[in-house]
Amino acid sequence: MLLRGFASLPKETHLKVEKLTLGFGNLIALQNVSLELGKGEILGVIGPNGAGKTCLLNCVSGFYKPQVGQILYKGKDLLKIPTYKISQLGISRTFQNVELYTGLSSLDNLMAARHNLIQYGLLSSLFHFGRSTREEVKHRRAIEDIIKLLEIEDIRNHIVGSLPYGLRKRVELGRALVQEPEILLLDEPMTGMNVEEKEDMARFVLDINELKGTSVMLIEHDMGVVMDITQRIVVLDFGNKIAEGTPQEIKENPAVINAYLGKV
Repeated sequence: MLLRGFASLPKETHLKVEKLTLGFGNLIALQNVSLELGKGEILGVIGPNGAGKTCLLNCVSGFYKPQVGQILYKGKDLLKIPTYKISQLGISRTFQNVELYTGLSSLDNLMAARHNLIQYGLLSSLFHFGRSTREEVKHRRAIEDIIKLLEIEDIRNHIVGSLPYGLRKRVELGRALVQEPEILLLDEPMTGMNVEEKEDMARFVLDINELKGTSVMLIEHDMGVVMDITQRIVVLDFGNKIAEGTPQEIKENPAVINAYLGKV
C-alpha cells in the first residue's frame, strides 16, 4: 500500500517498530506495521475504533506478543524481554481505563509505582535506618517533584476512588512518571475529560516532553489536541498503517479523510 504524506523520520530514533503483525485467531489486529519514535519527540497515533492503536501500545509495553516483527529499543528487541523488565528499561505507560489502587491515596499510588527503583532490601526496610532511610527520602523527593509538576498537591492524601475522573487520570499520569521513563506511552489520556481538563493534560504532556526530554507516543481521539501537540502522526486503519506525516500533511491526506476524519 502506498503511504502518502510521510514526514522525514527523526534524526535520532528512540524506538523502532519493524513489520509488526499481531493476530488473535482469524482476527488480524496489526498487519506489517512499522514506525519510529524519535528521541524527544511527541508522536501521535490515531485511527478509528478497532484500528489497532491500543494493540500497538500493548506490544511495546509487553502485554501482547506479536507473531511477527521486532520492537527495538537501546539495541534490544523488546519482544524477547520479559514484560516486567520493560518498565525497568525506561518505558512507562498509562491505560485507556484508569488502573489505580482505588482504596489508596494519590500519594500511596505514586509511592507504589516506584518499586522498580527501590535499592534497599527487606532487612533494611524492617529496621528503617541507614540506606533505607536515604532511599525513601530520595523517592519522596522524586514523587514530590511529580506532584508539583501535575499540580495535584491538594489531592495528595485523598483516596483515589473518591476523586473525579479527570483527577484520577492525572494521578495515573503521575504514576507513570514516577518510574522516570525515557519513553512514555499514553493511551487516550484525555478520554472523558471536559475542555479545561483536556487543556491541562495537554499542557502537562508538553511540559513532560520539554522539561524532562521524555519521548511520547500518544493515542488520542481529540484531533484538536493531536494536531496541536504532536510533531508527527501515524494513522492506523483495520490494523494497517495508511499514513504518516506532519499534522498538516495528515489533515490533508485523502486516505486519512476517507478512513477517519470524514469528508466535509
